[in-house]
Amino acid sequence: MRFDDPDALADWVASLLLQERLRRPERPLGLATGRTMEPVYAALVRQVKELPPQEQRELRRRWCSFNLDAYVGLDRADPGSFAAEMANRLTAPLGLDPERVHLPDGRAADPHAAAECYGAQLAAAGGIGLQLLGLGLNGHVGFNEPPCAADAPCRCLELSPVTRHQNAGAFGGDPDAVPKRAITLGLREILAAERLLLVVTGAAKAEVLARTLQEPPTASLPASWIQHHPRALVVADQEAMRALSAATPLMGAEAGNP
Repeated sequence: MRFDDPDALADWVASLLLQERLRRPERPLGLATGRTMEPVYAALVRQVKELPPQEQRELRRRWCSFNLDAYVGLDRADPGSFAAEMANRLTAPLGLDPERVHLPDGRAADPHAAAECYGAQLAAAGGIGLQLLGLGLNGHVGFNEPPCAADAPCRCLELSPVTRHQNAGAFGGDPDAVPKRAITLGLREILAAERLLLVVTGAAKAEVLARTLQEPPTASLPASWIQHHPRALVVADQEAMRALSAATPLMGAEAGNP
């Protein structure tokens, strides 16, 4: 689905997330972080606050979400951590119980064990209903760096130089300050979600988005595995779609139905 107006894109994605929480609260919502998601969460906060008070209370009471990933070694209060980002952009503005906004434990003494625990926790909660995804410049989703098989599980891994450079903005622009490792849900958990929503914005993502949709799925481009998902939807702005051929079908026949 293509949007000319970035505000309209954020509003549409936020509406889809909100409807998922209101209509299907029994399945966890899969959340992502990053610059692409900032306007989405701002729109979601605004839309929730427009609900009748009783609906807001019920949404808070039944909220359950699992974030894709977390850096290893950062305290939850560290400004560069995804826990802090979620607290500032979603948990605090909506008055959510932090215990219902799940993230991997990047401060665990054994991050590999923590990753296994996080994957098991998600499975026990029933798995993801709707999974929100961004797209990395090297084709990663979550922190599933290439090469990555479609059955890769939740795990602790090394971040690539490309990813650390891409995420340096949250660390004063210094890629060396970005943690070297992270815990991420794997493609196994992502592809097991009932629905996938890949949100891509900006000209910098145009080439990798085109490859993701046009090339055969491969471990060298982890995002390309979503082509196999029966209910994957791509939402992007004009800049991100400029490298796509006119004949490229966009996934998601349900695009017009938030």
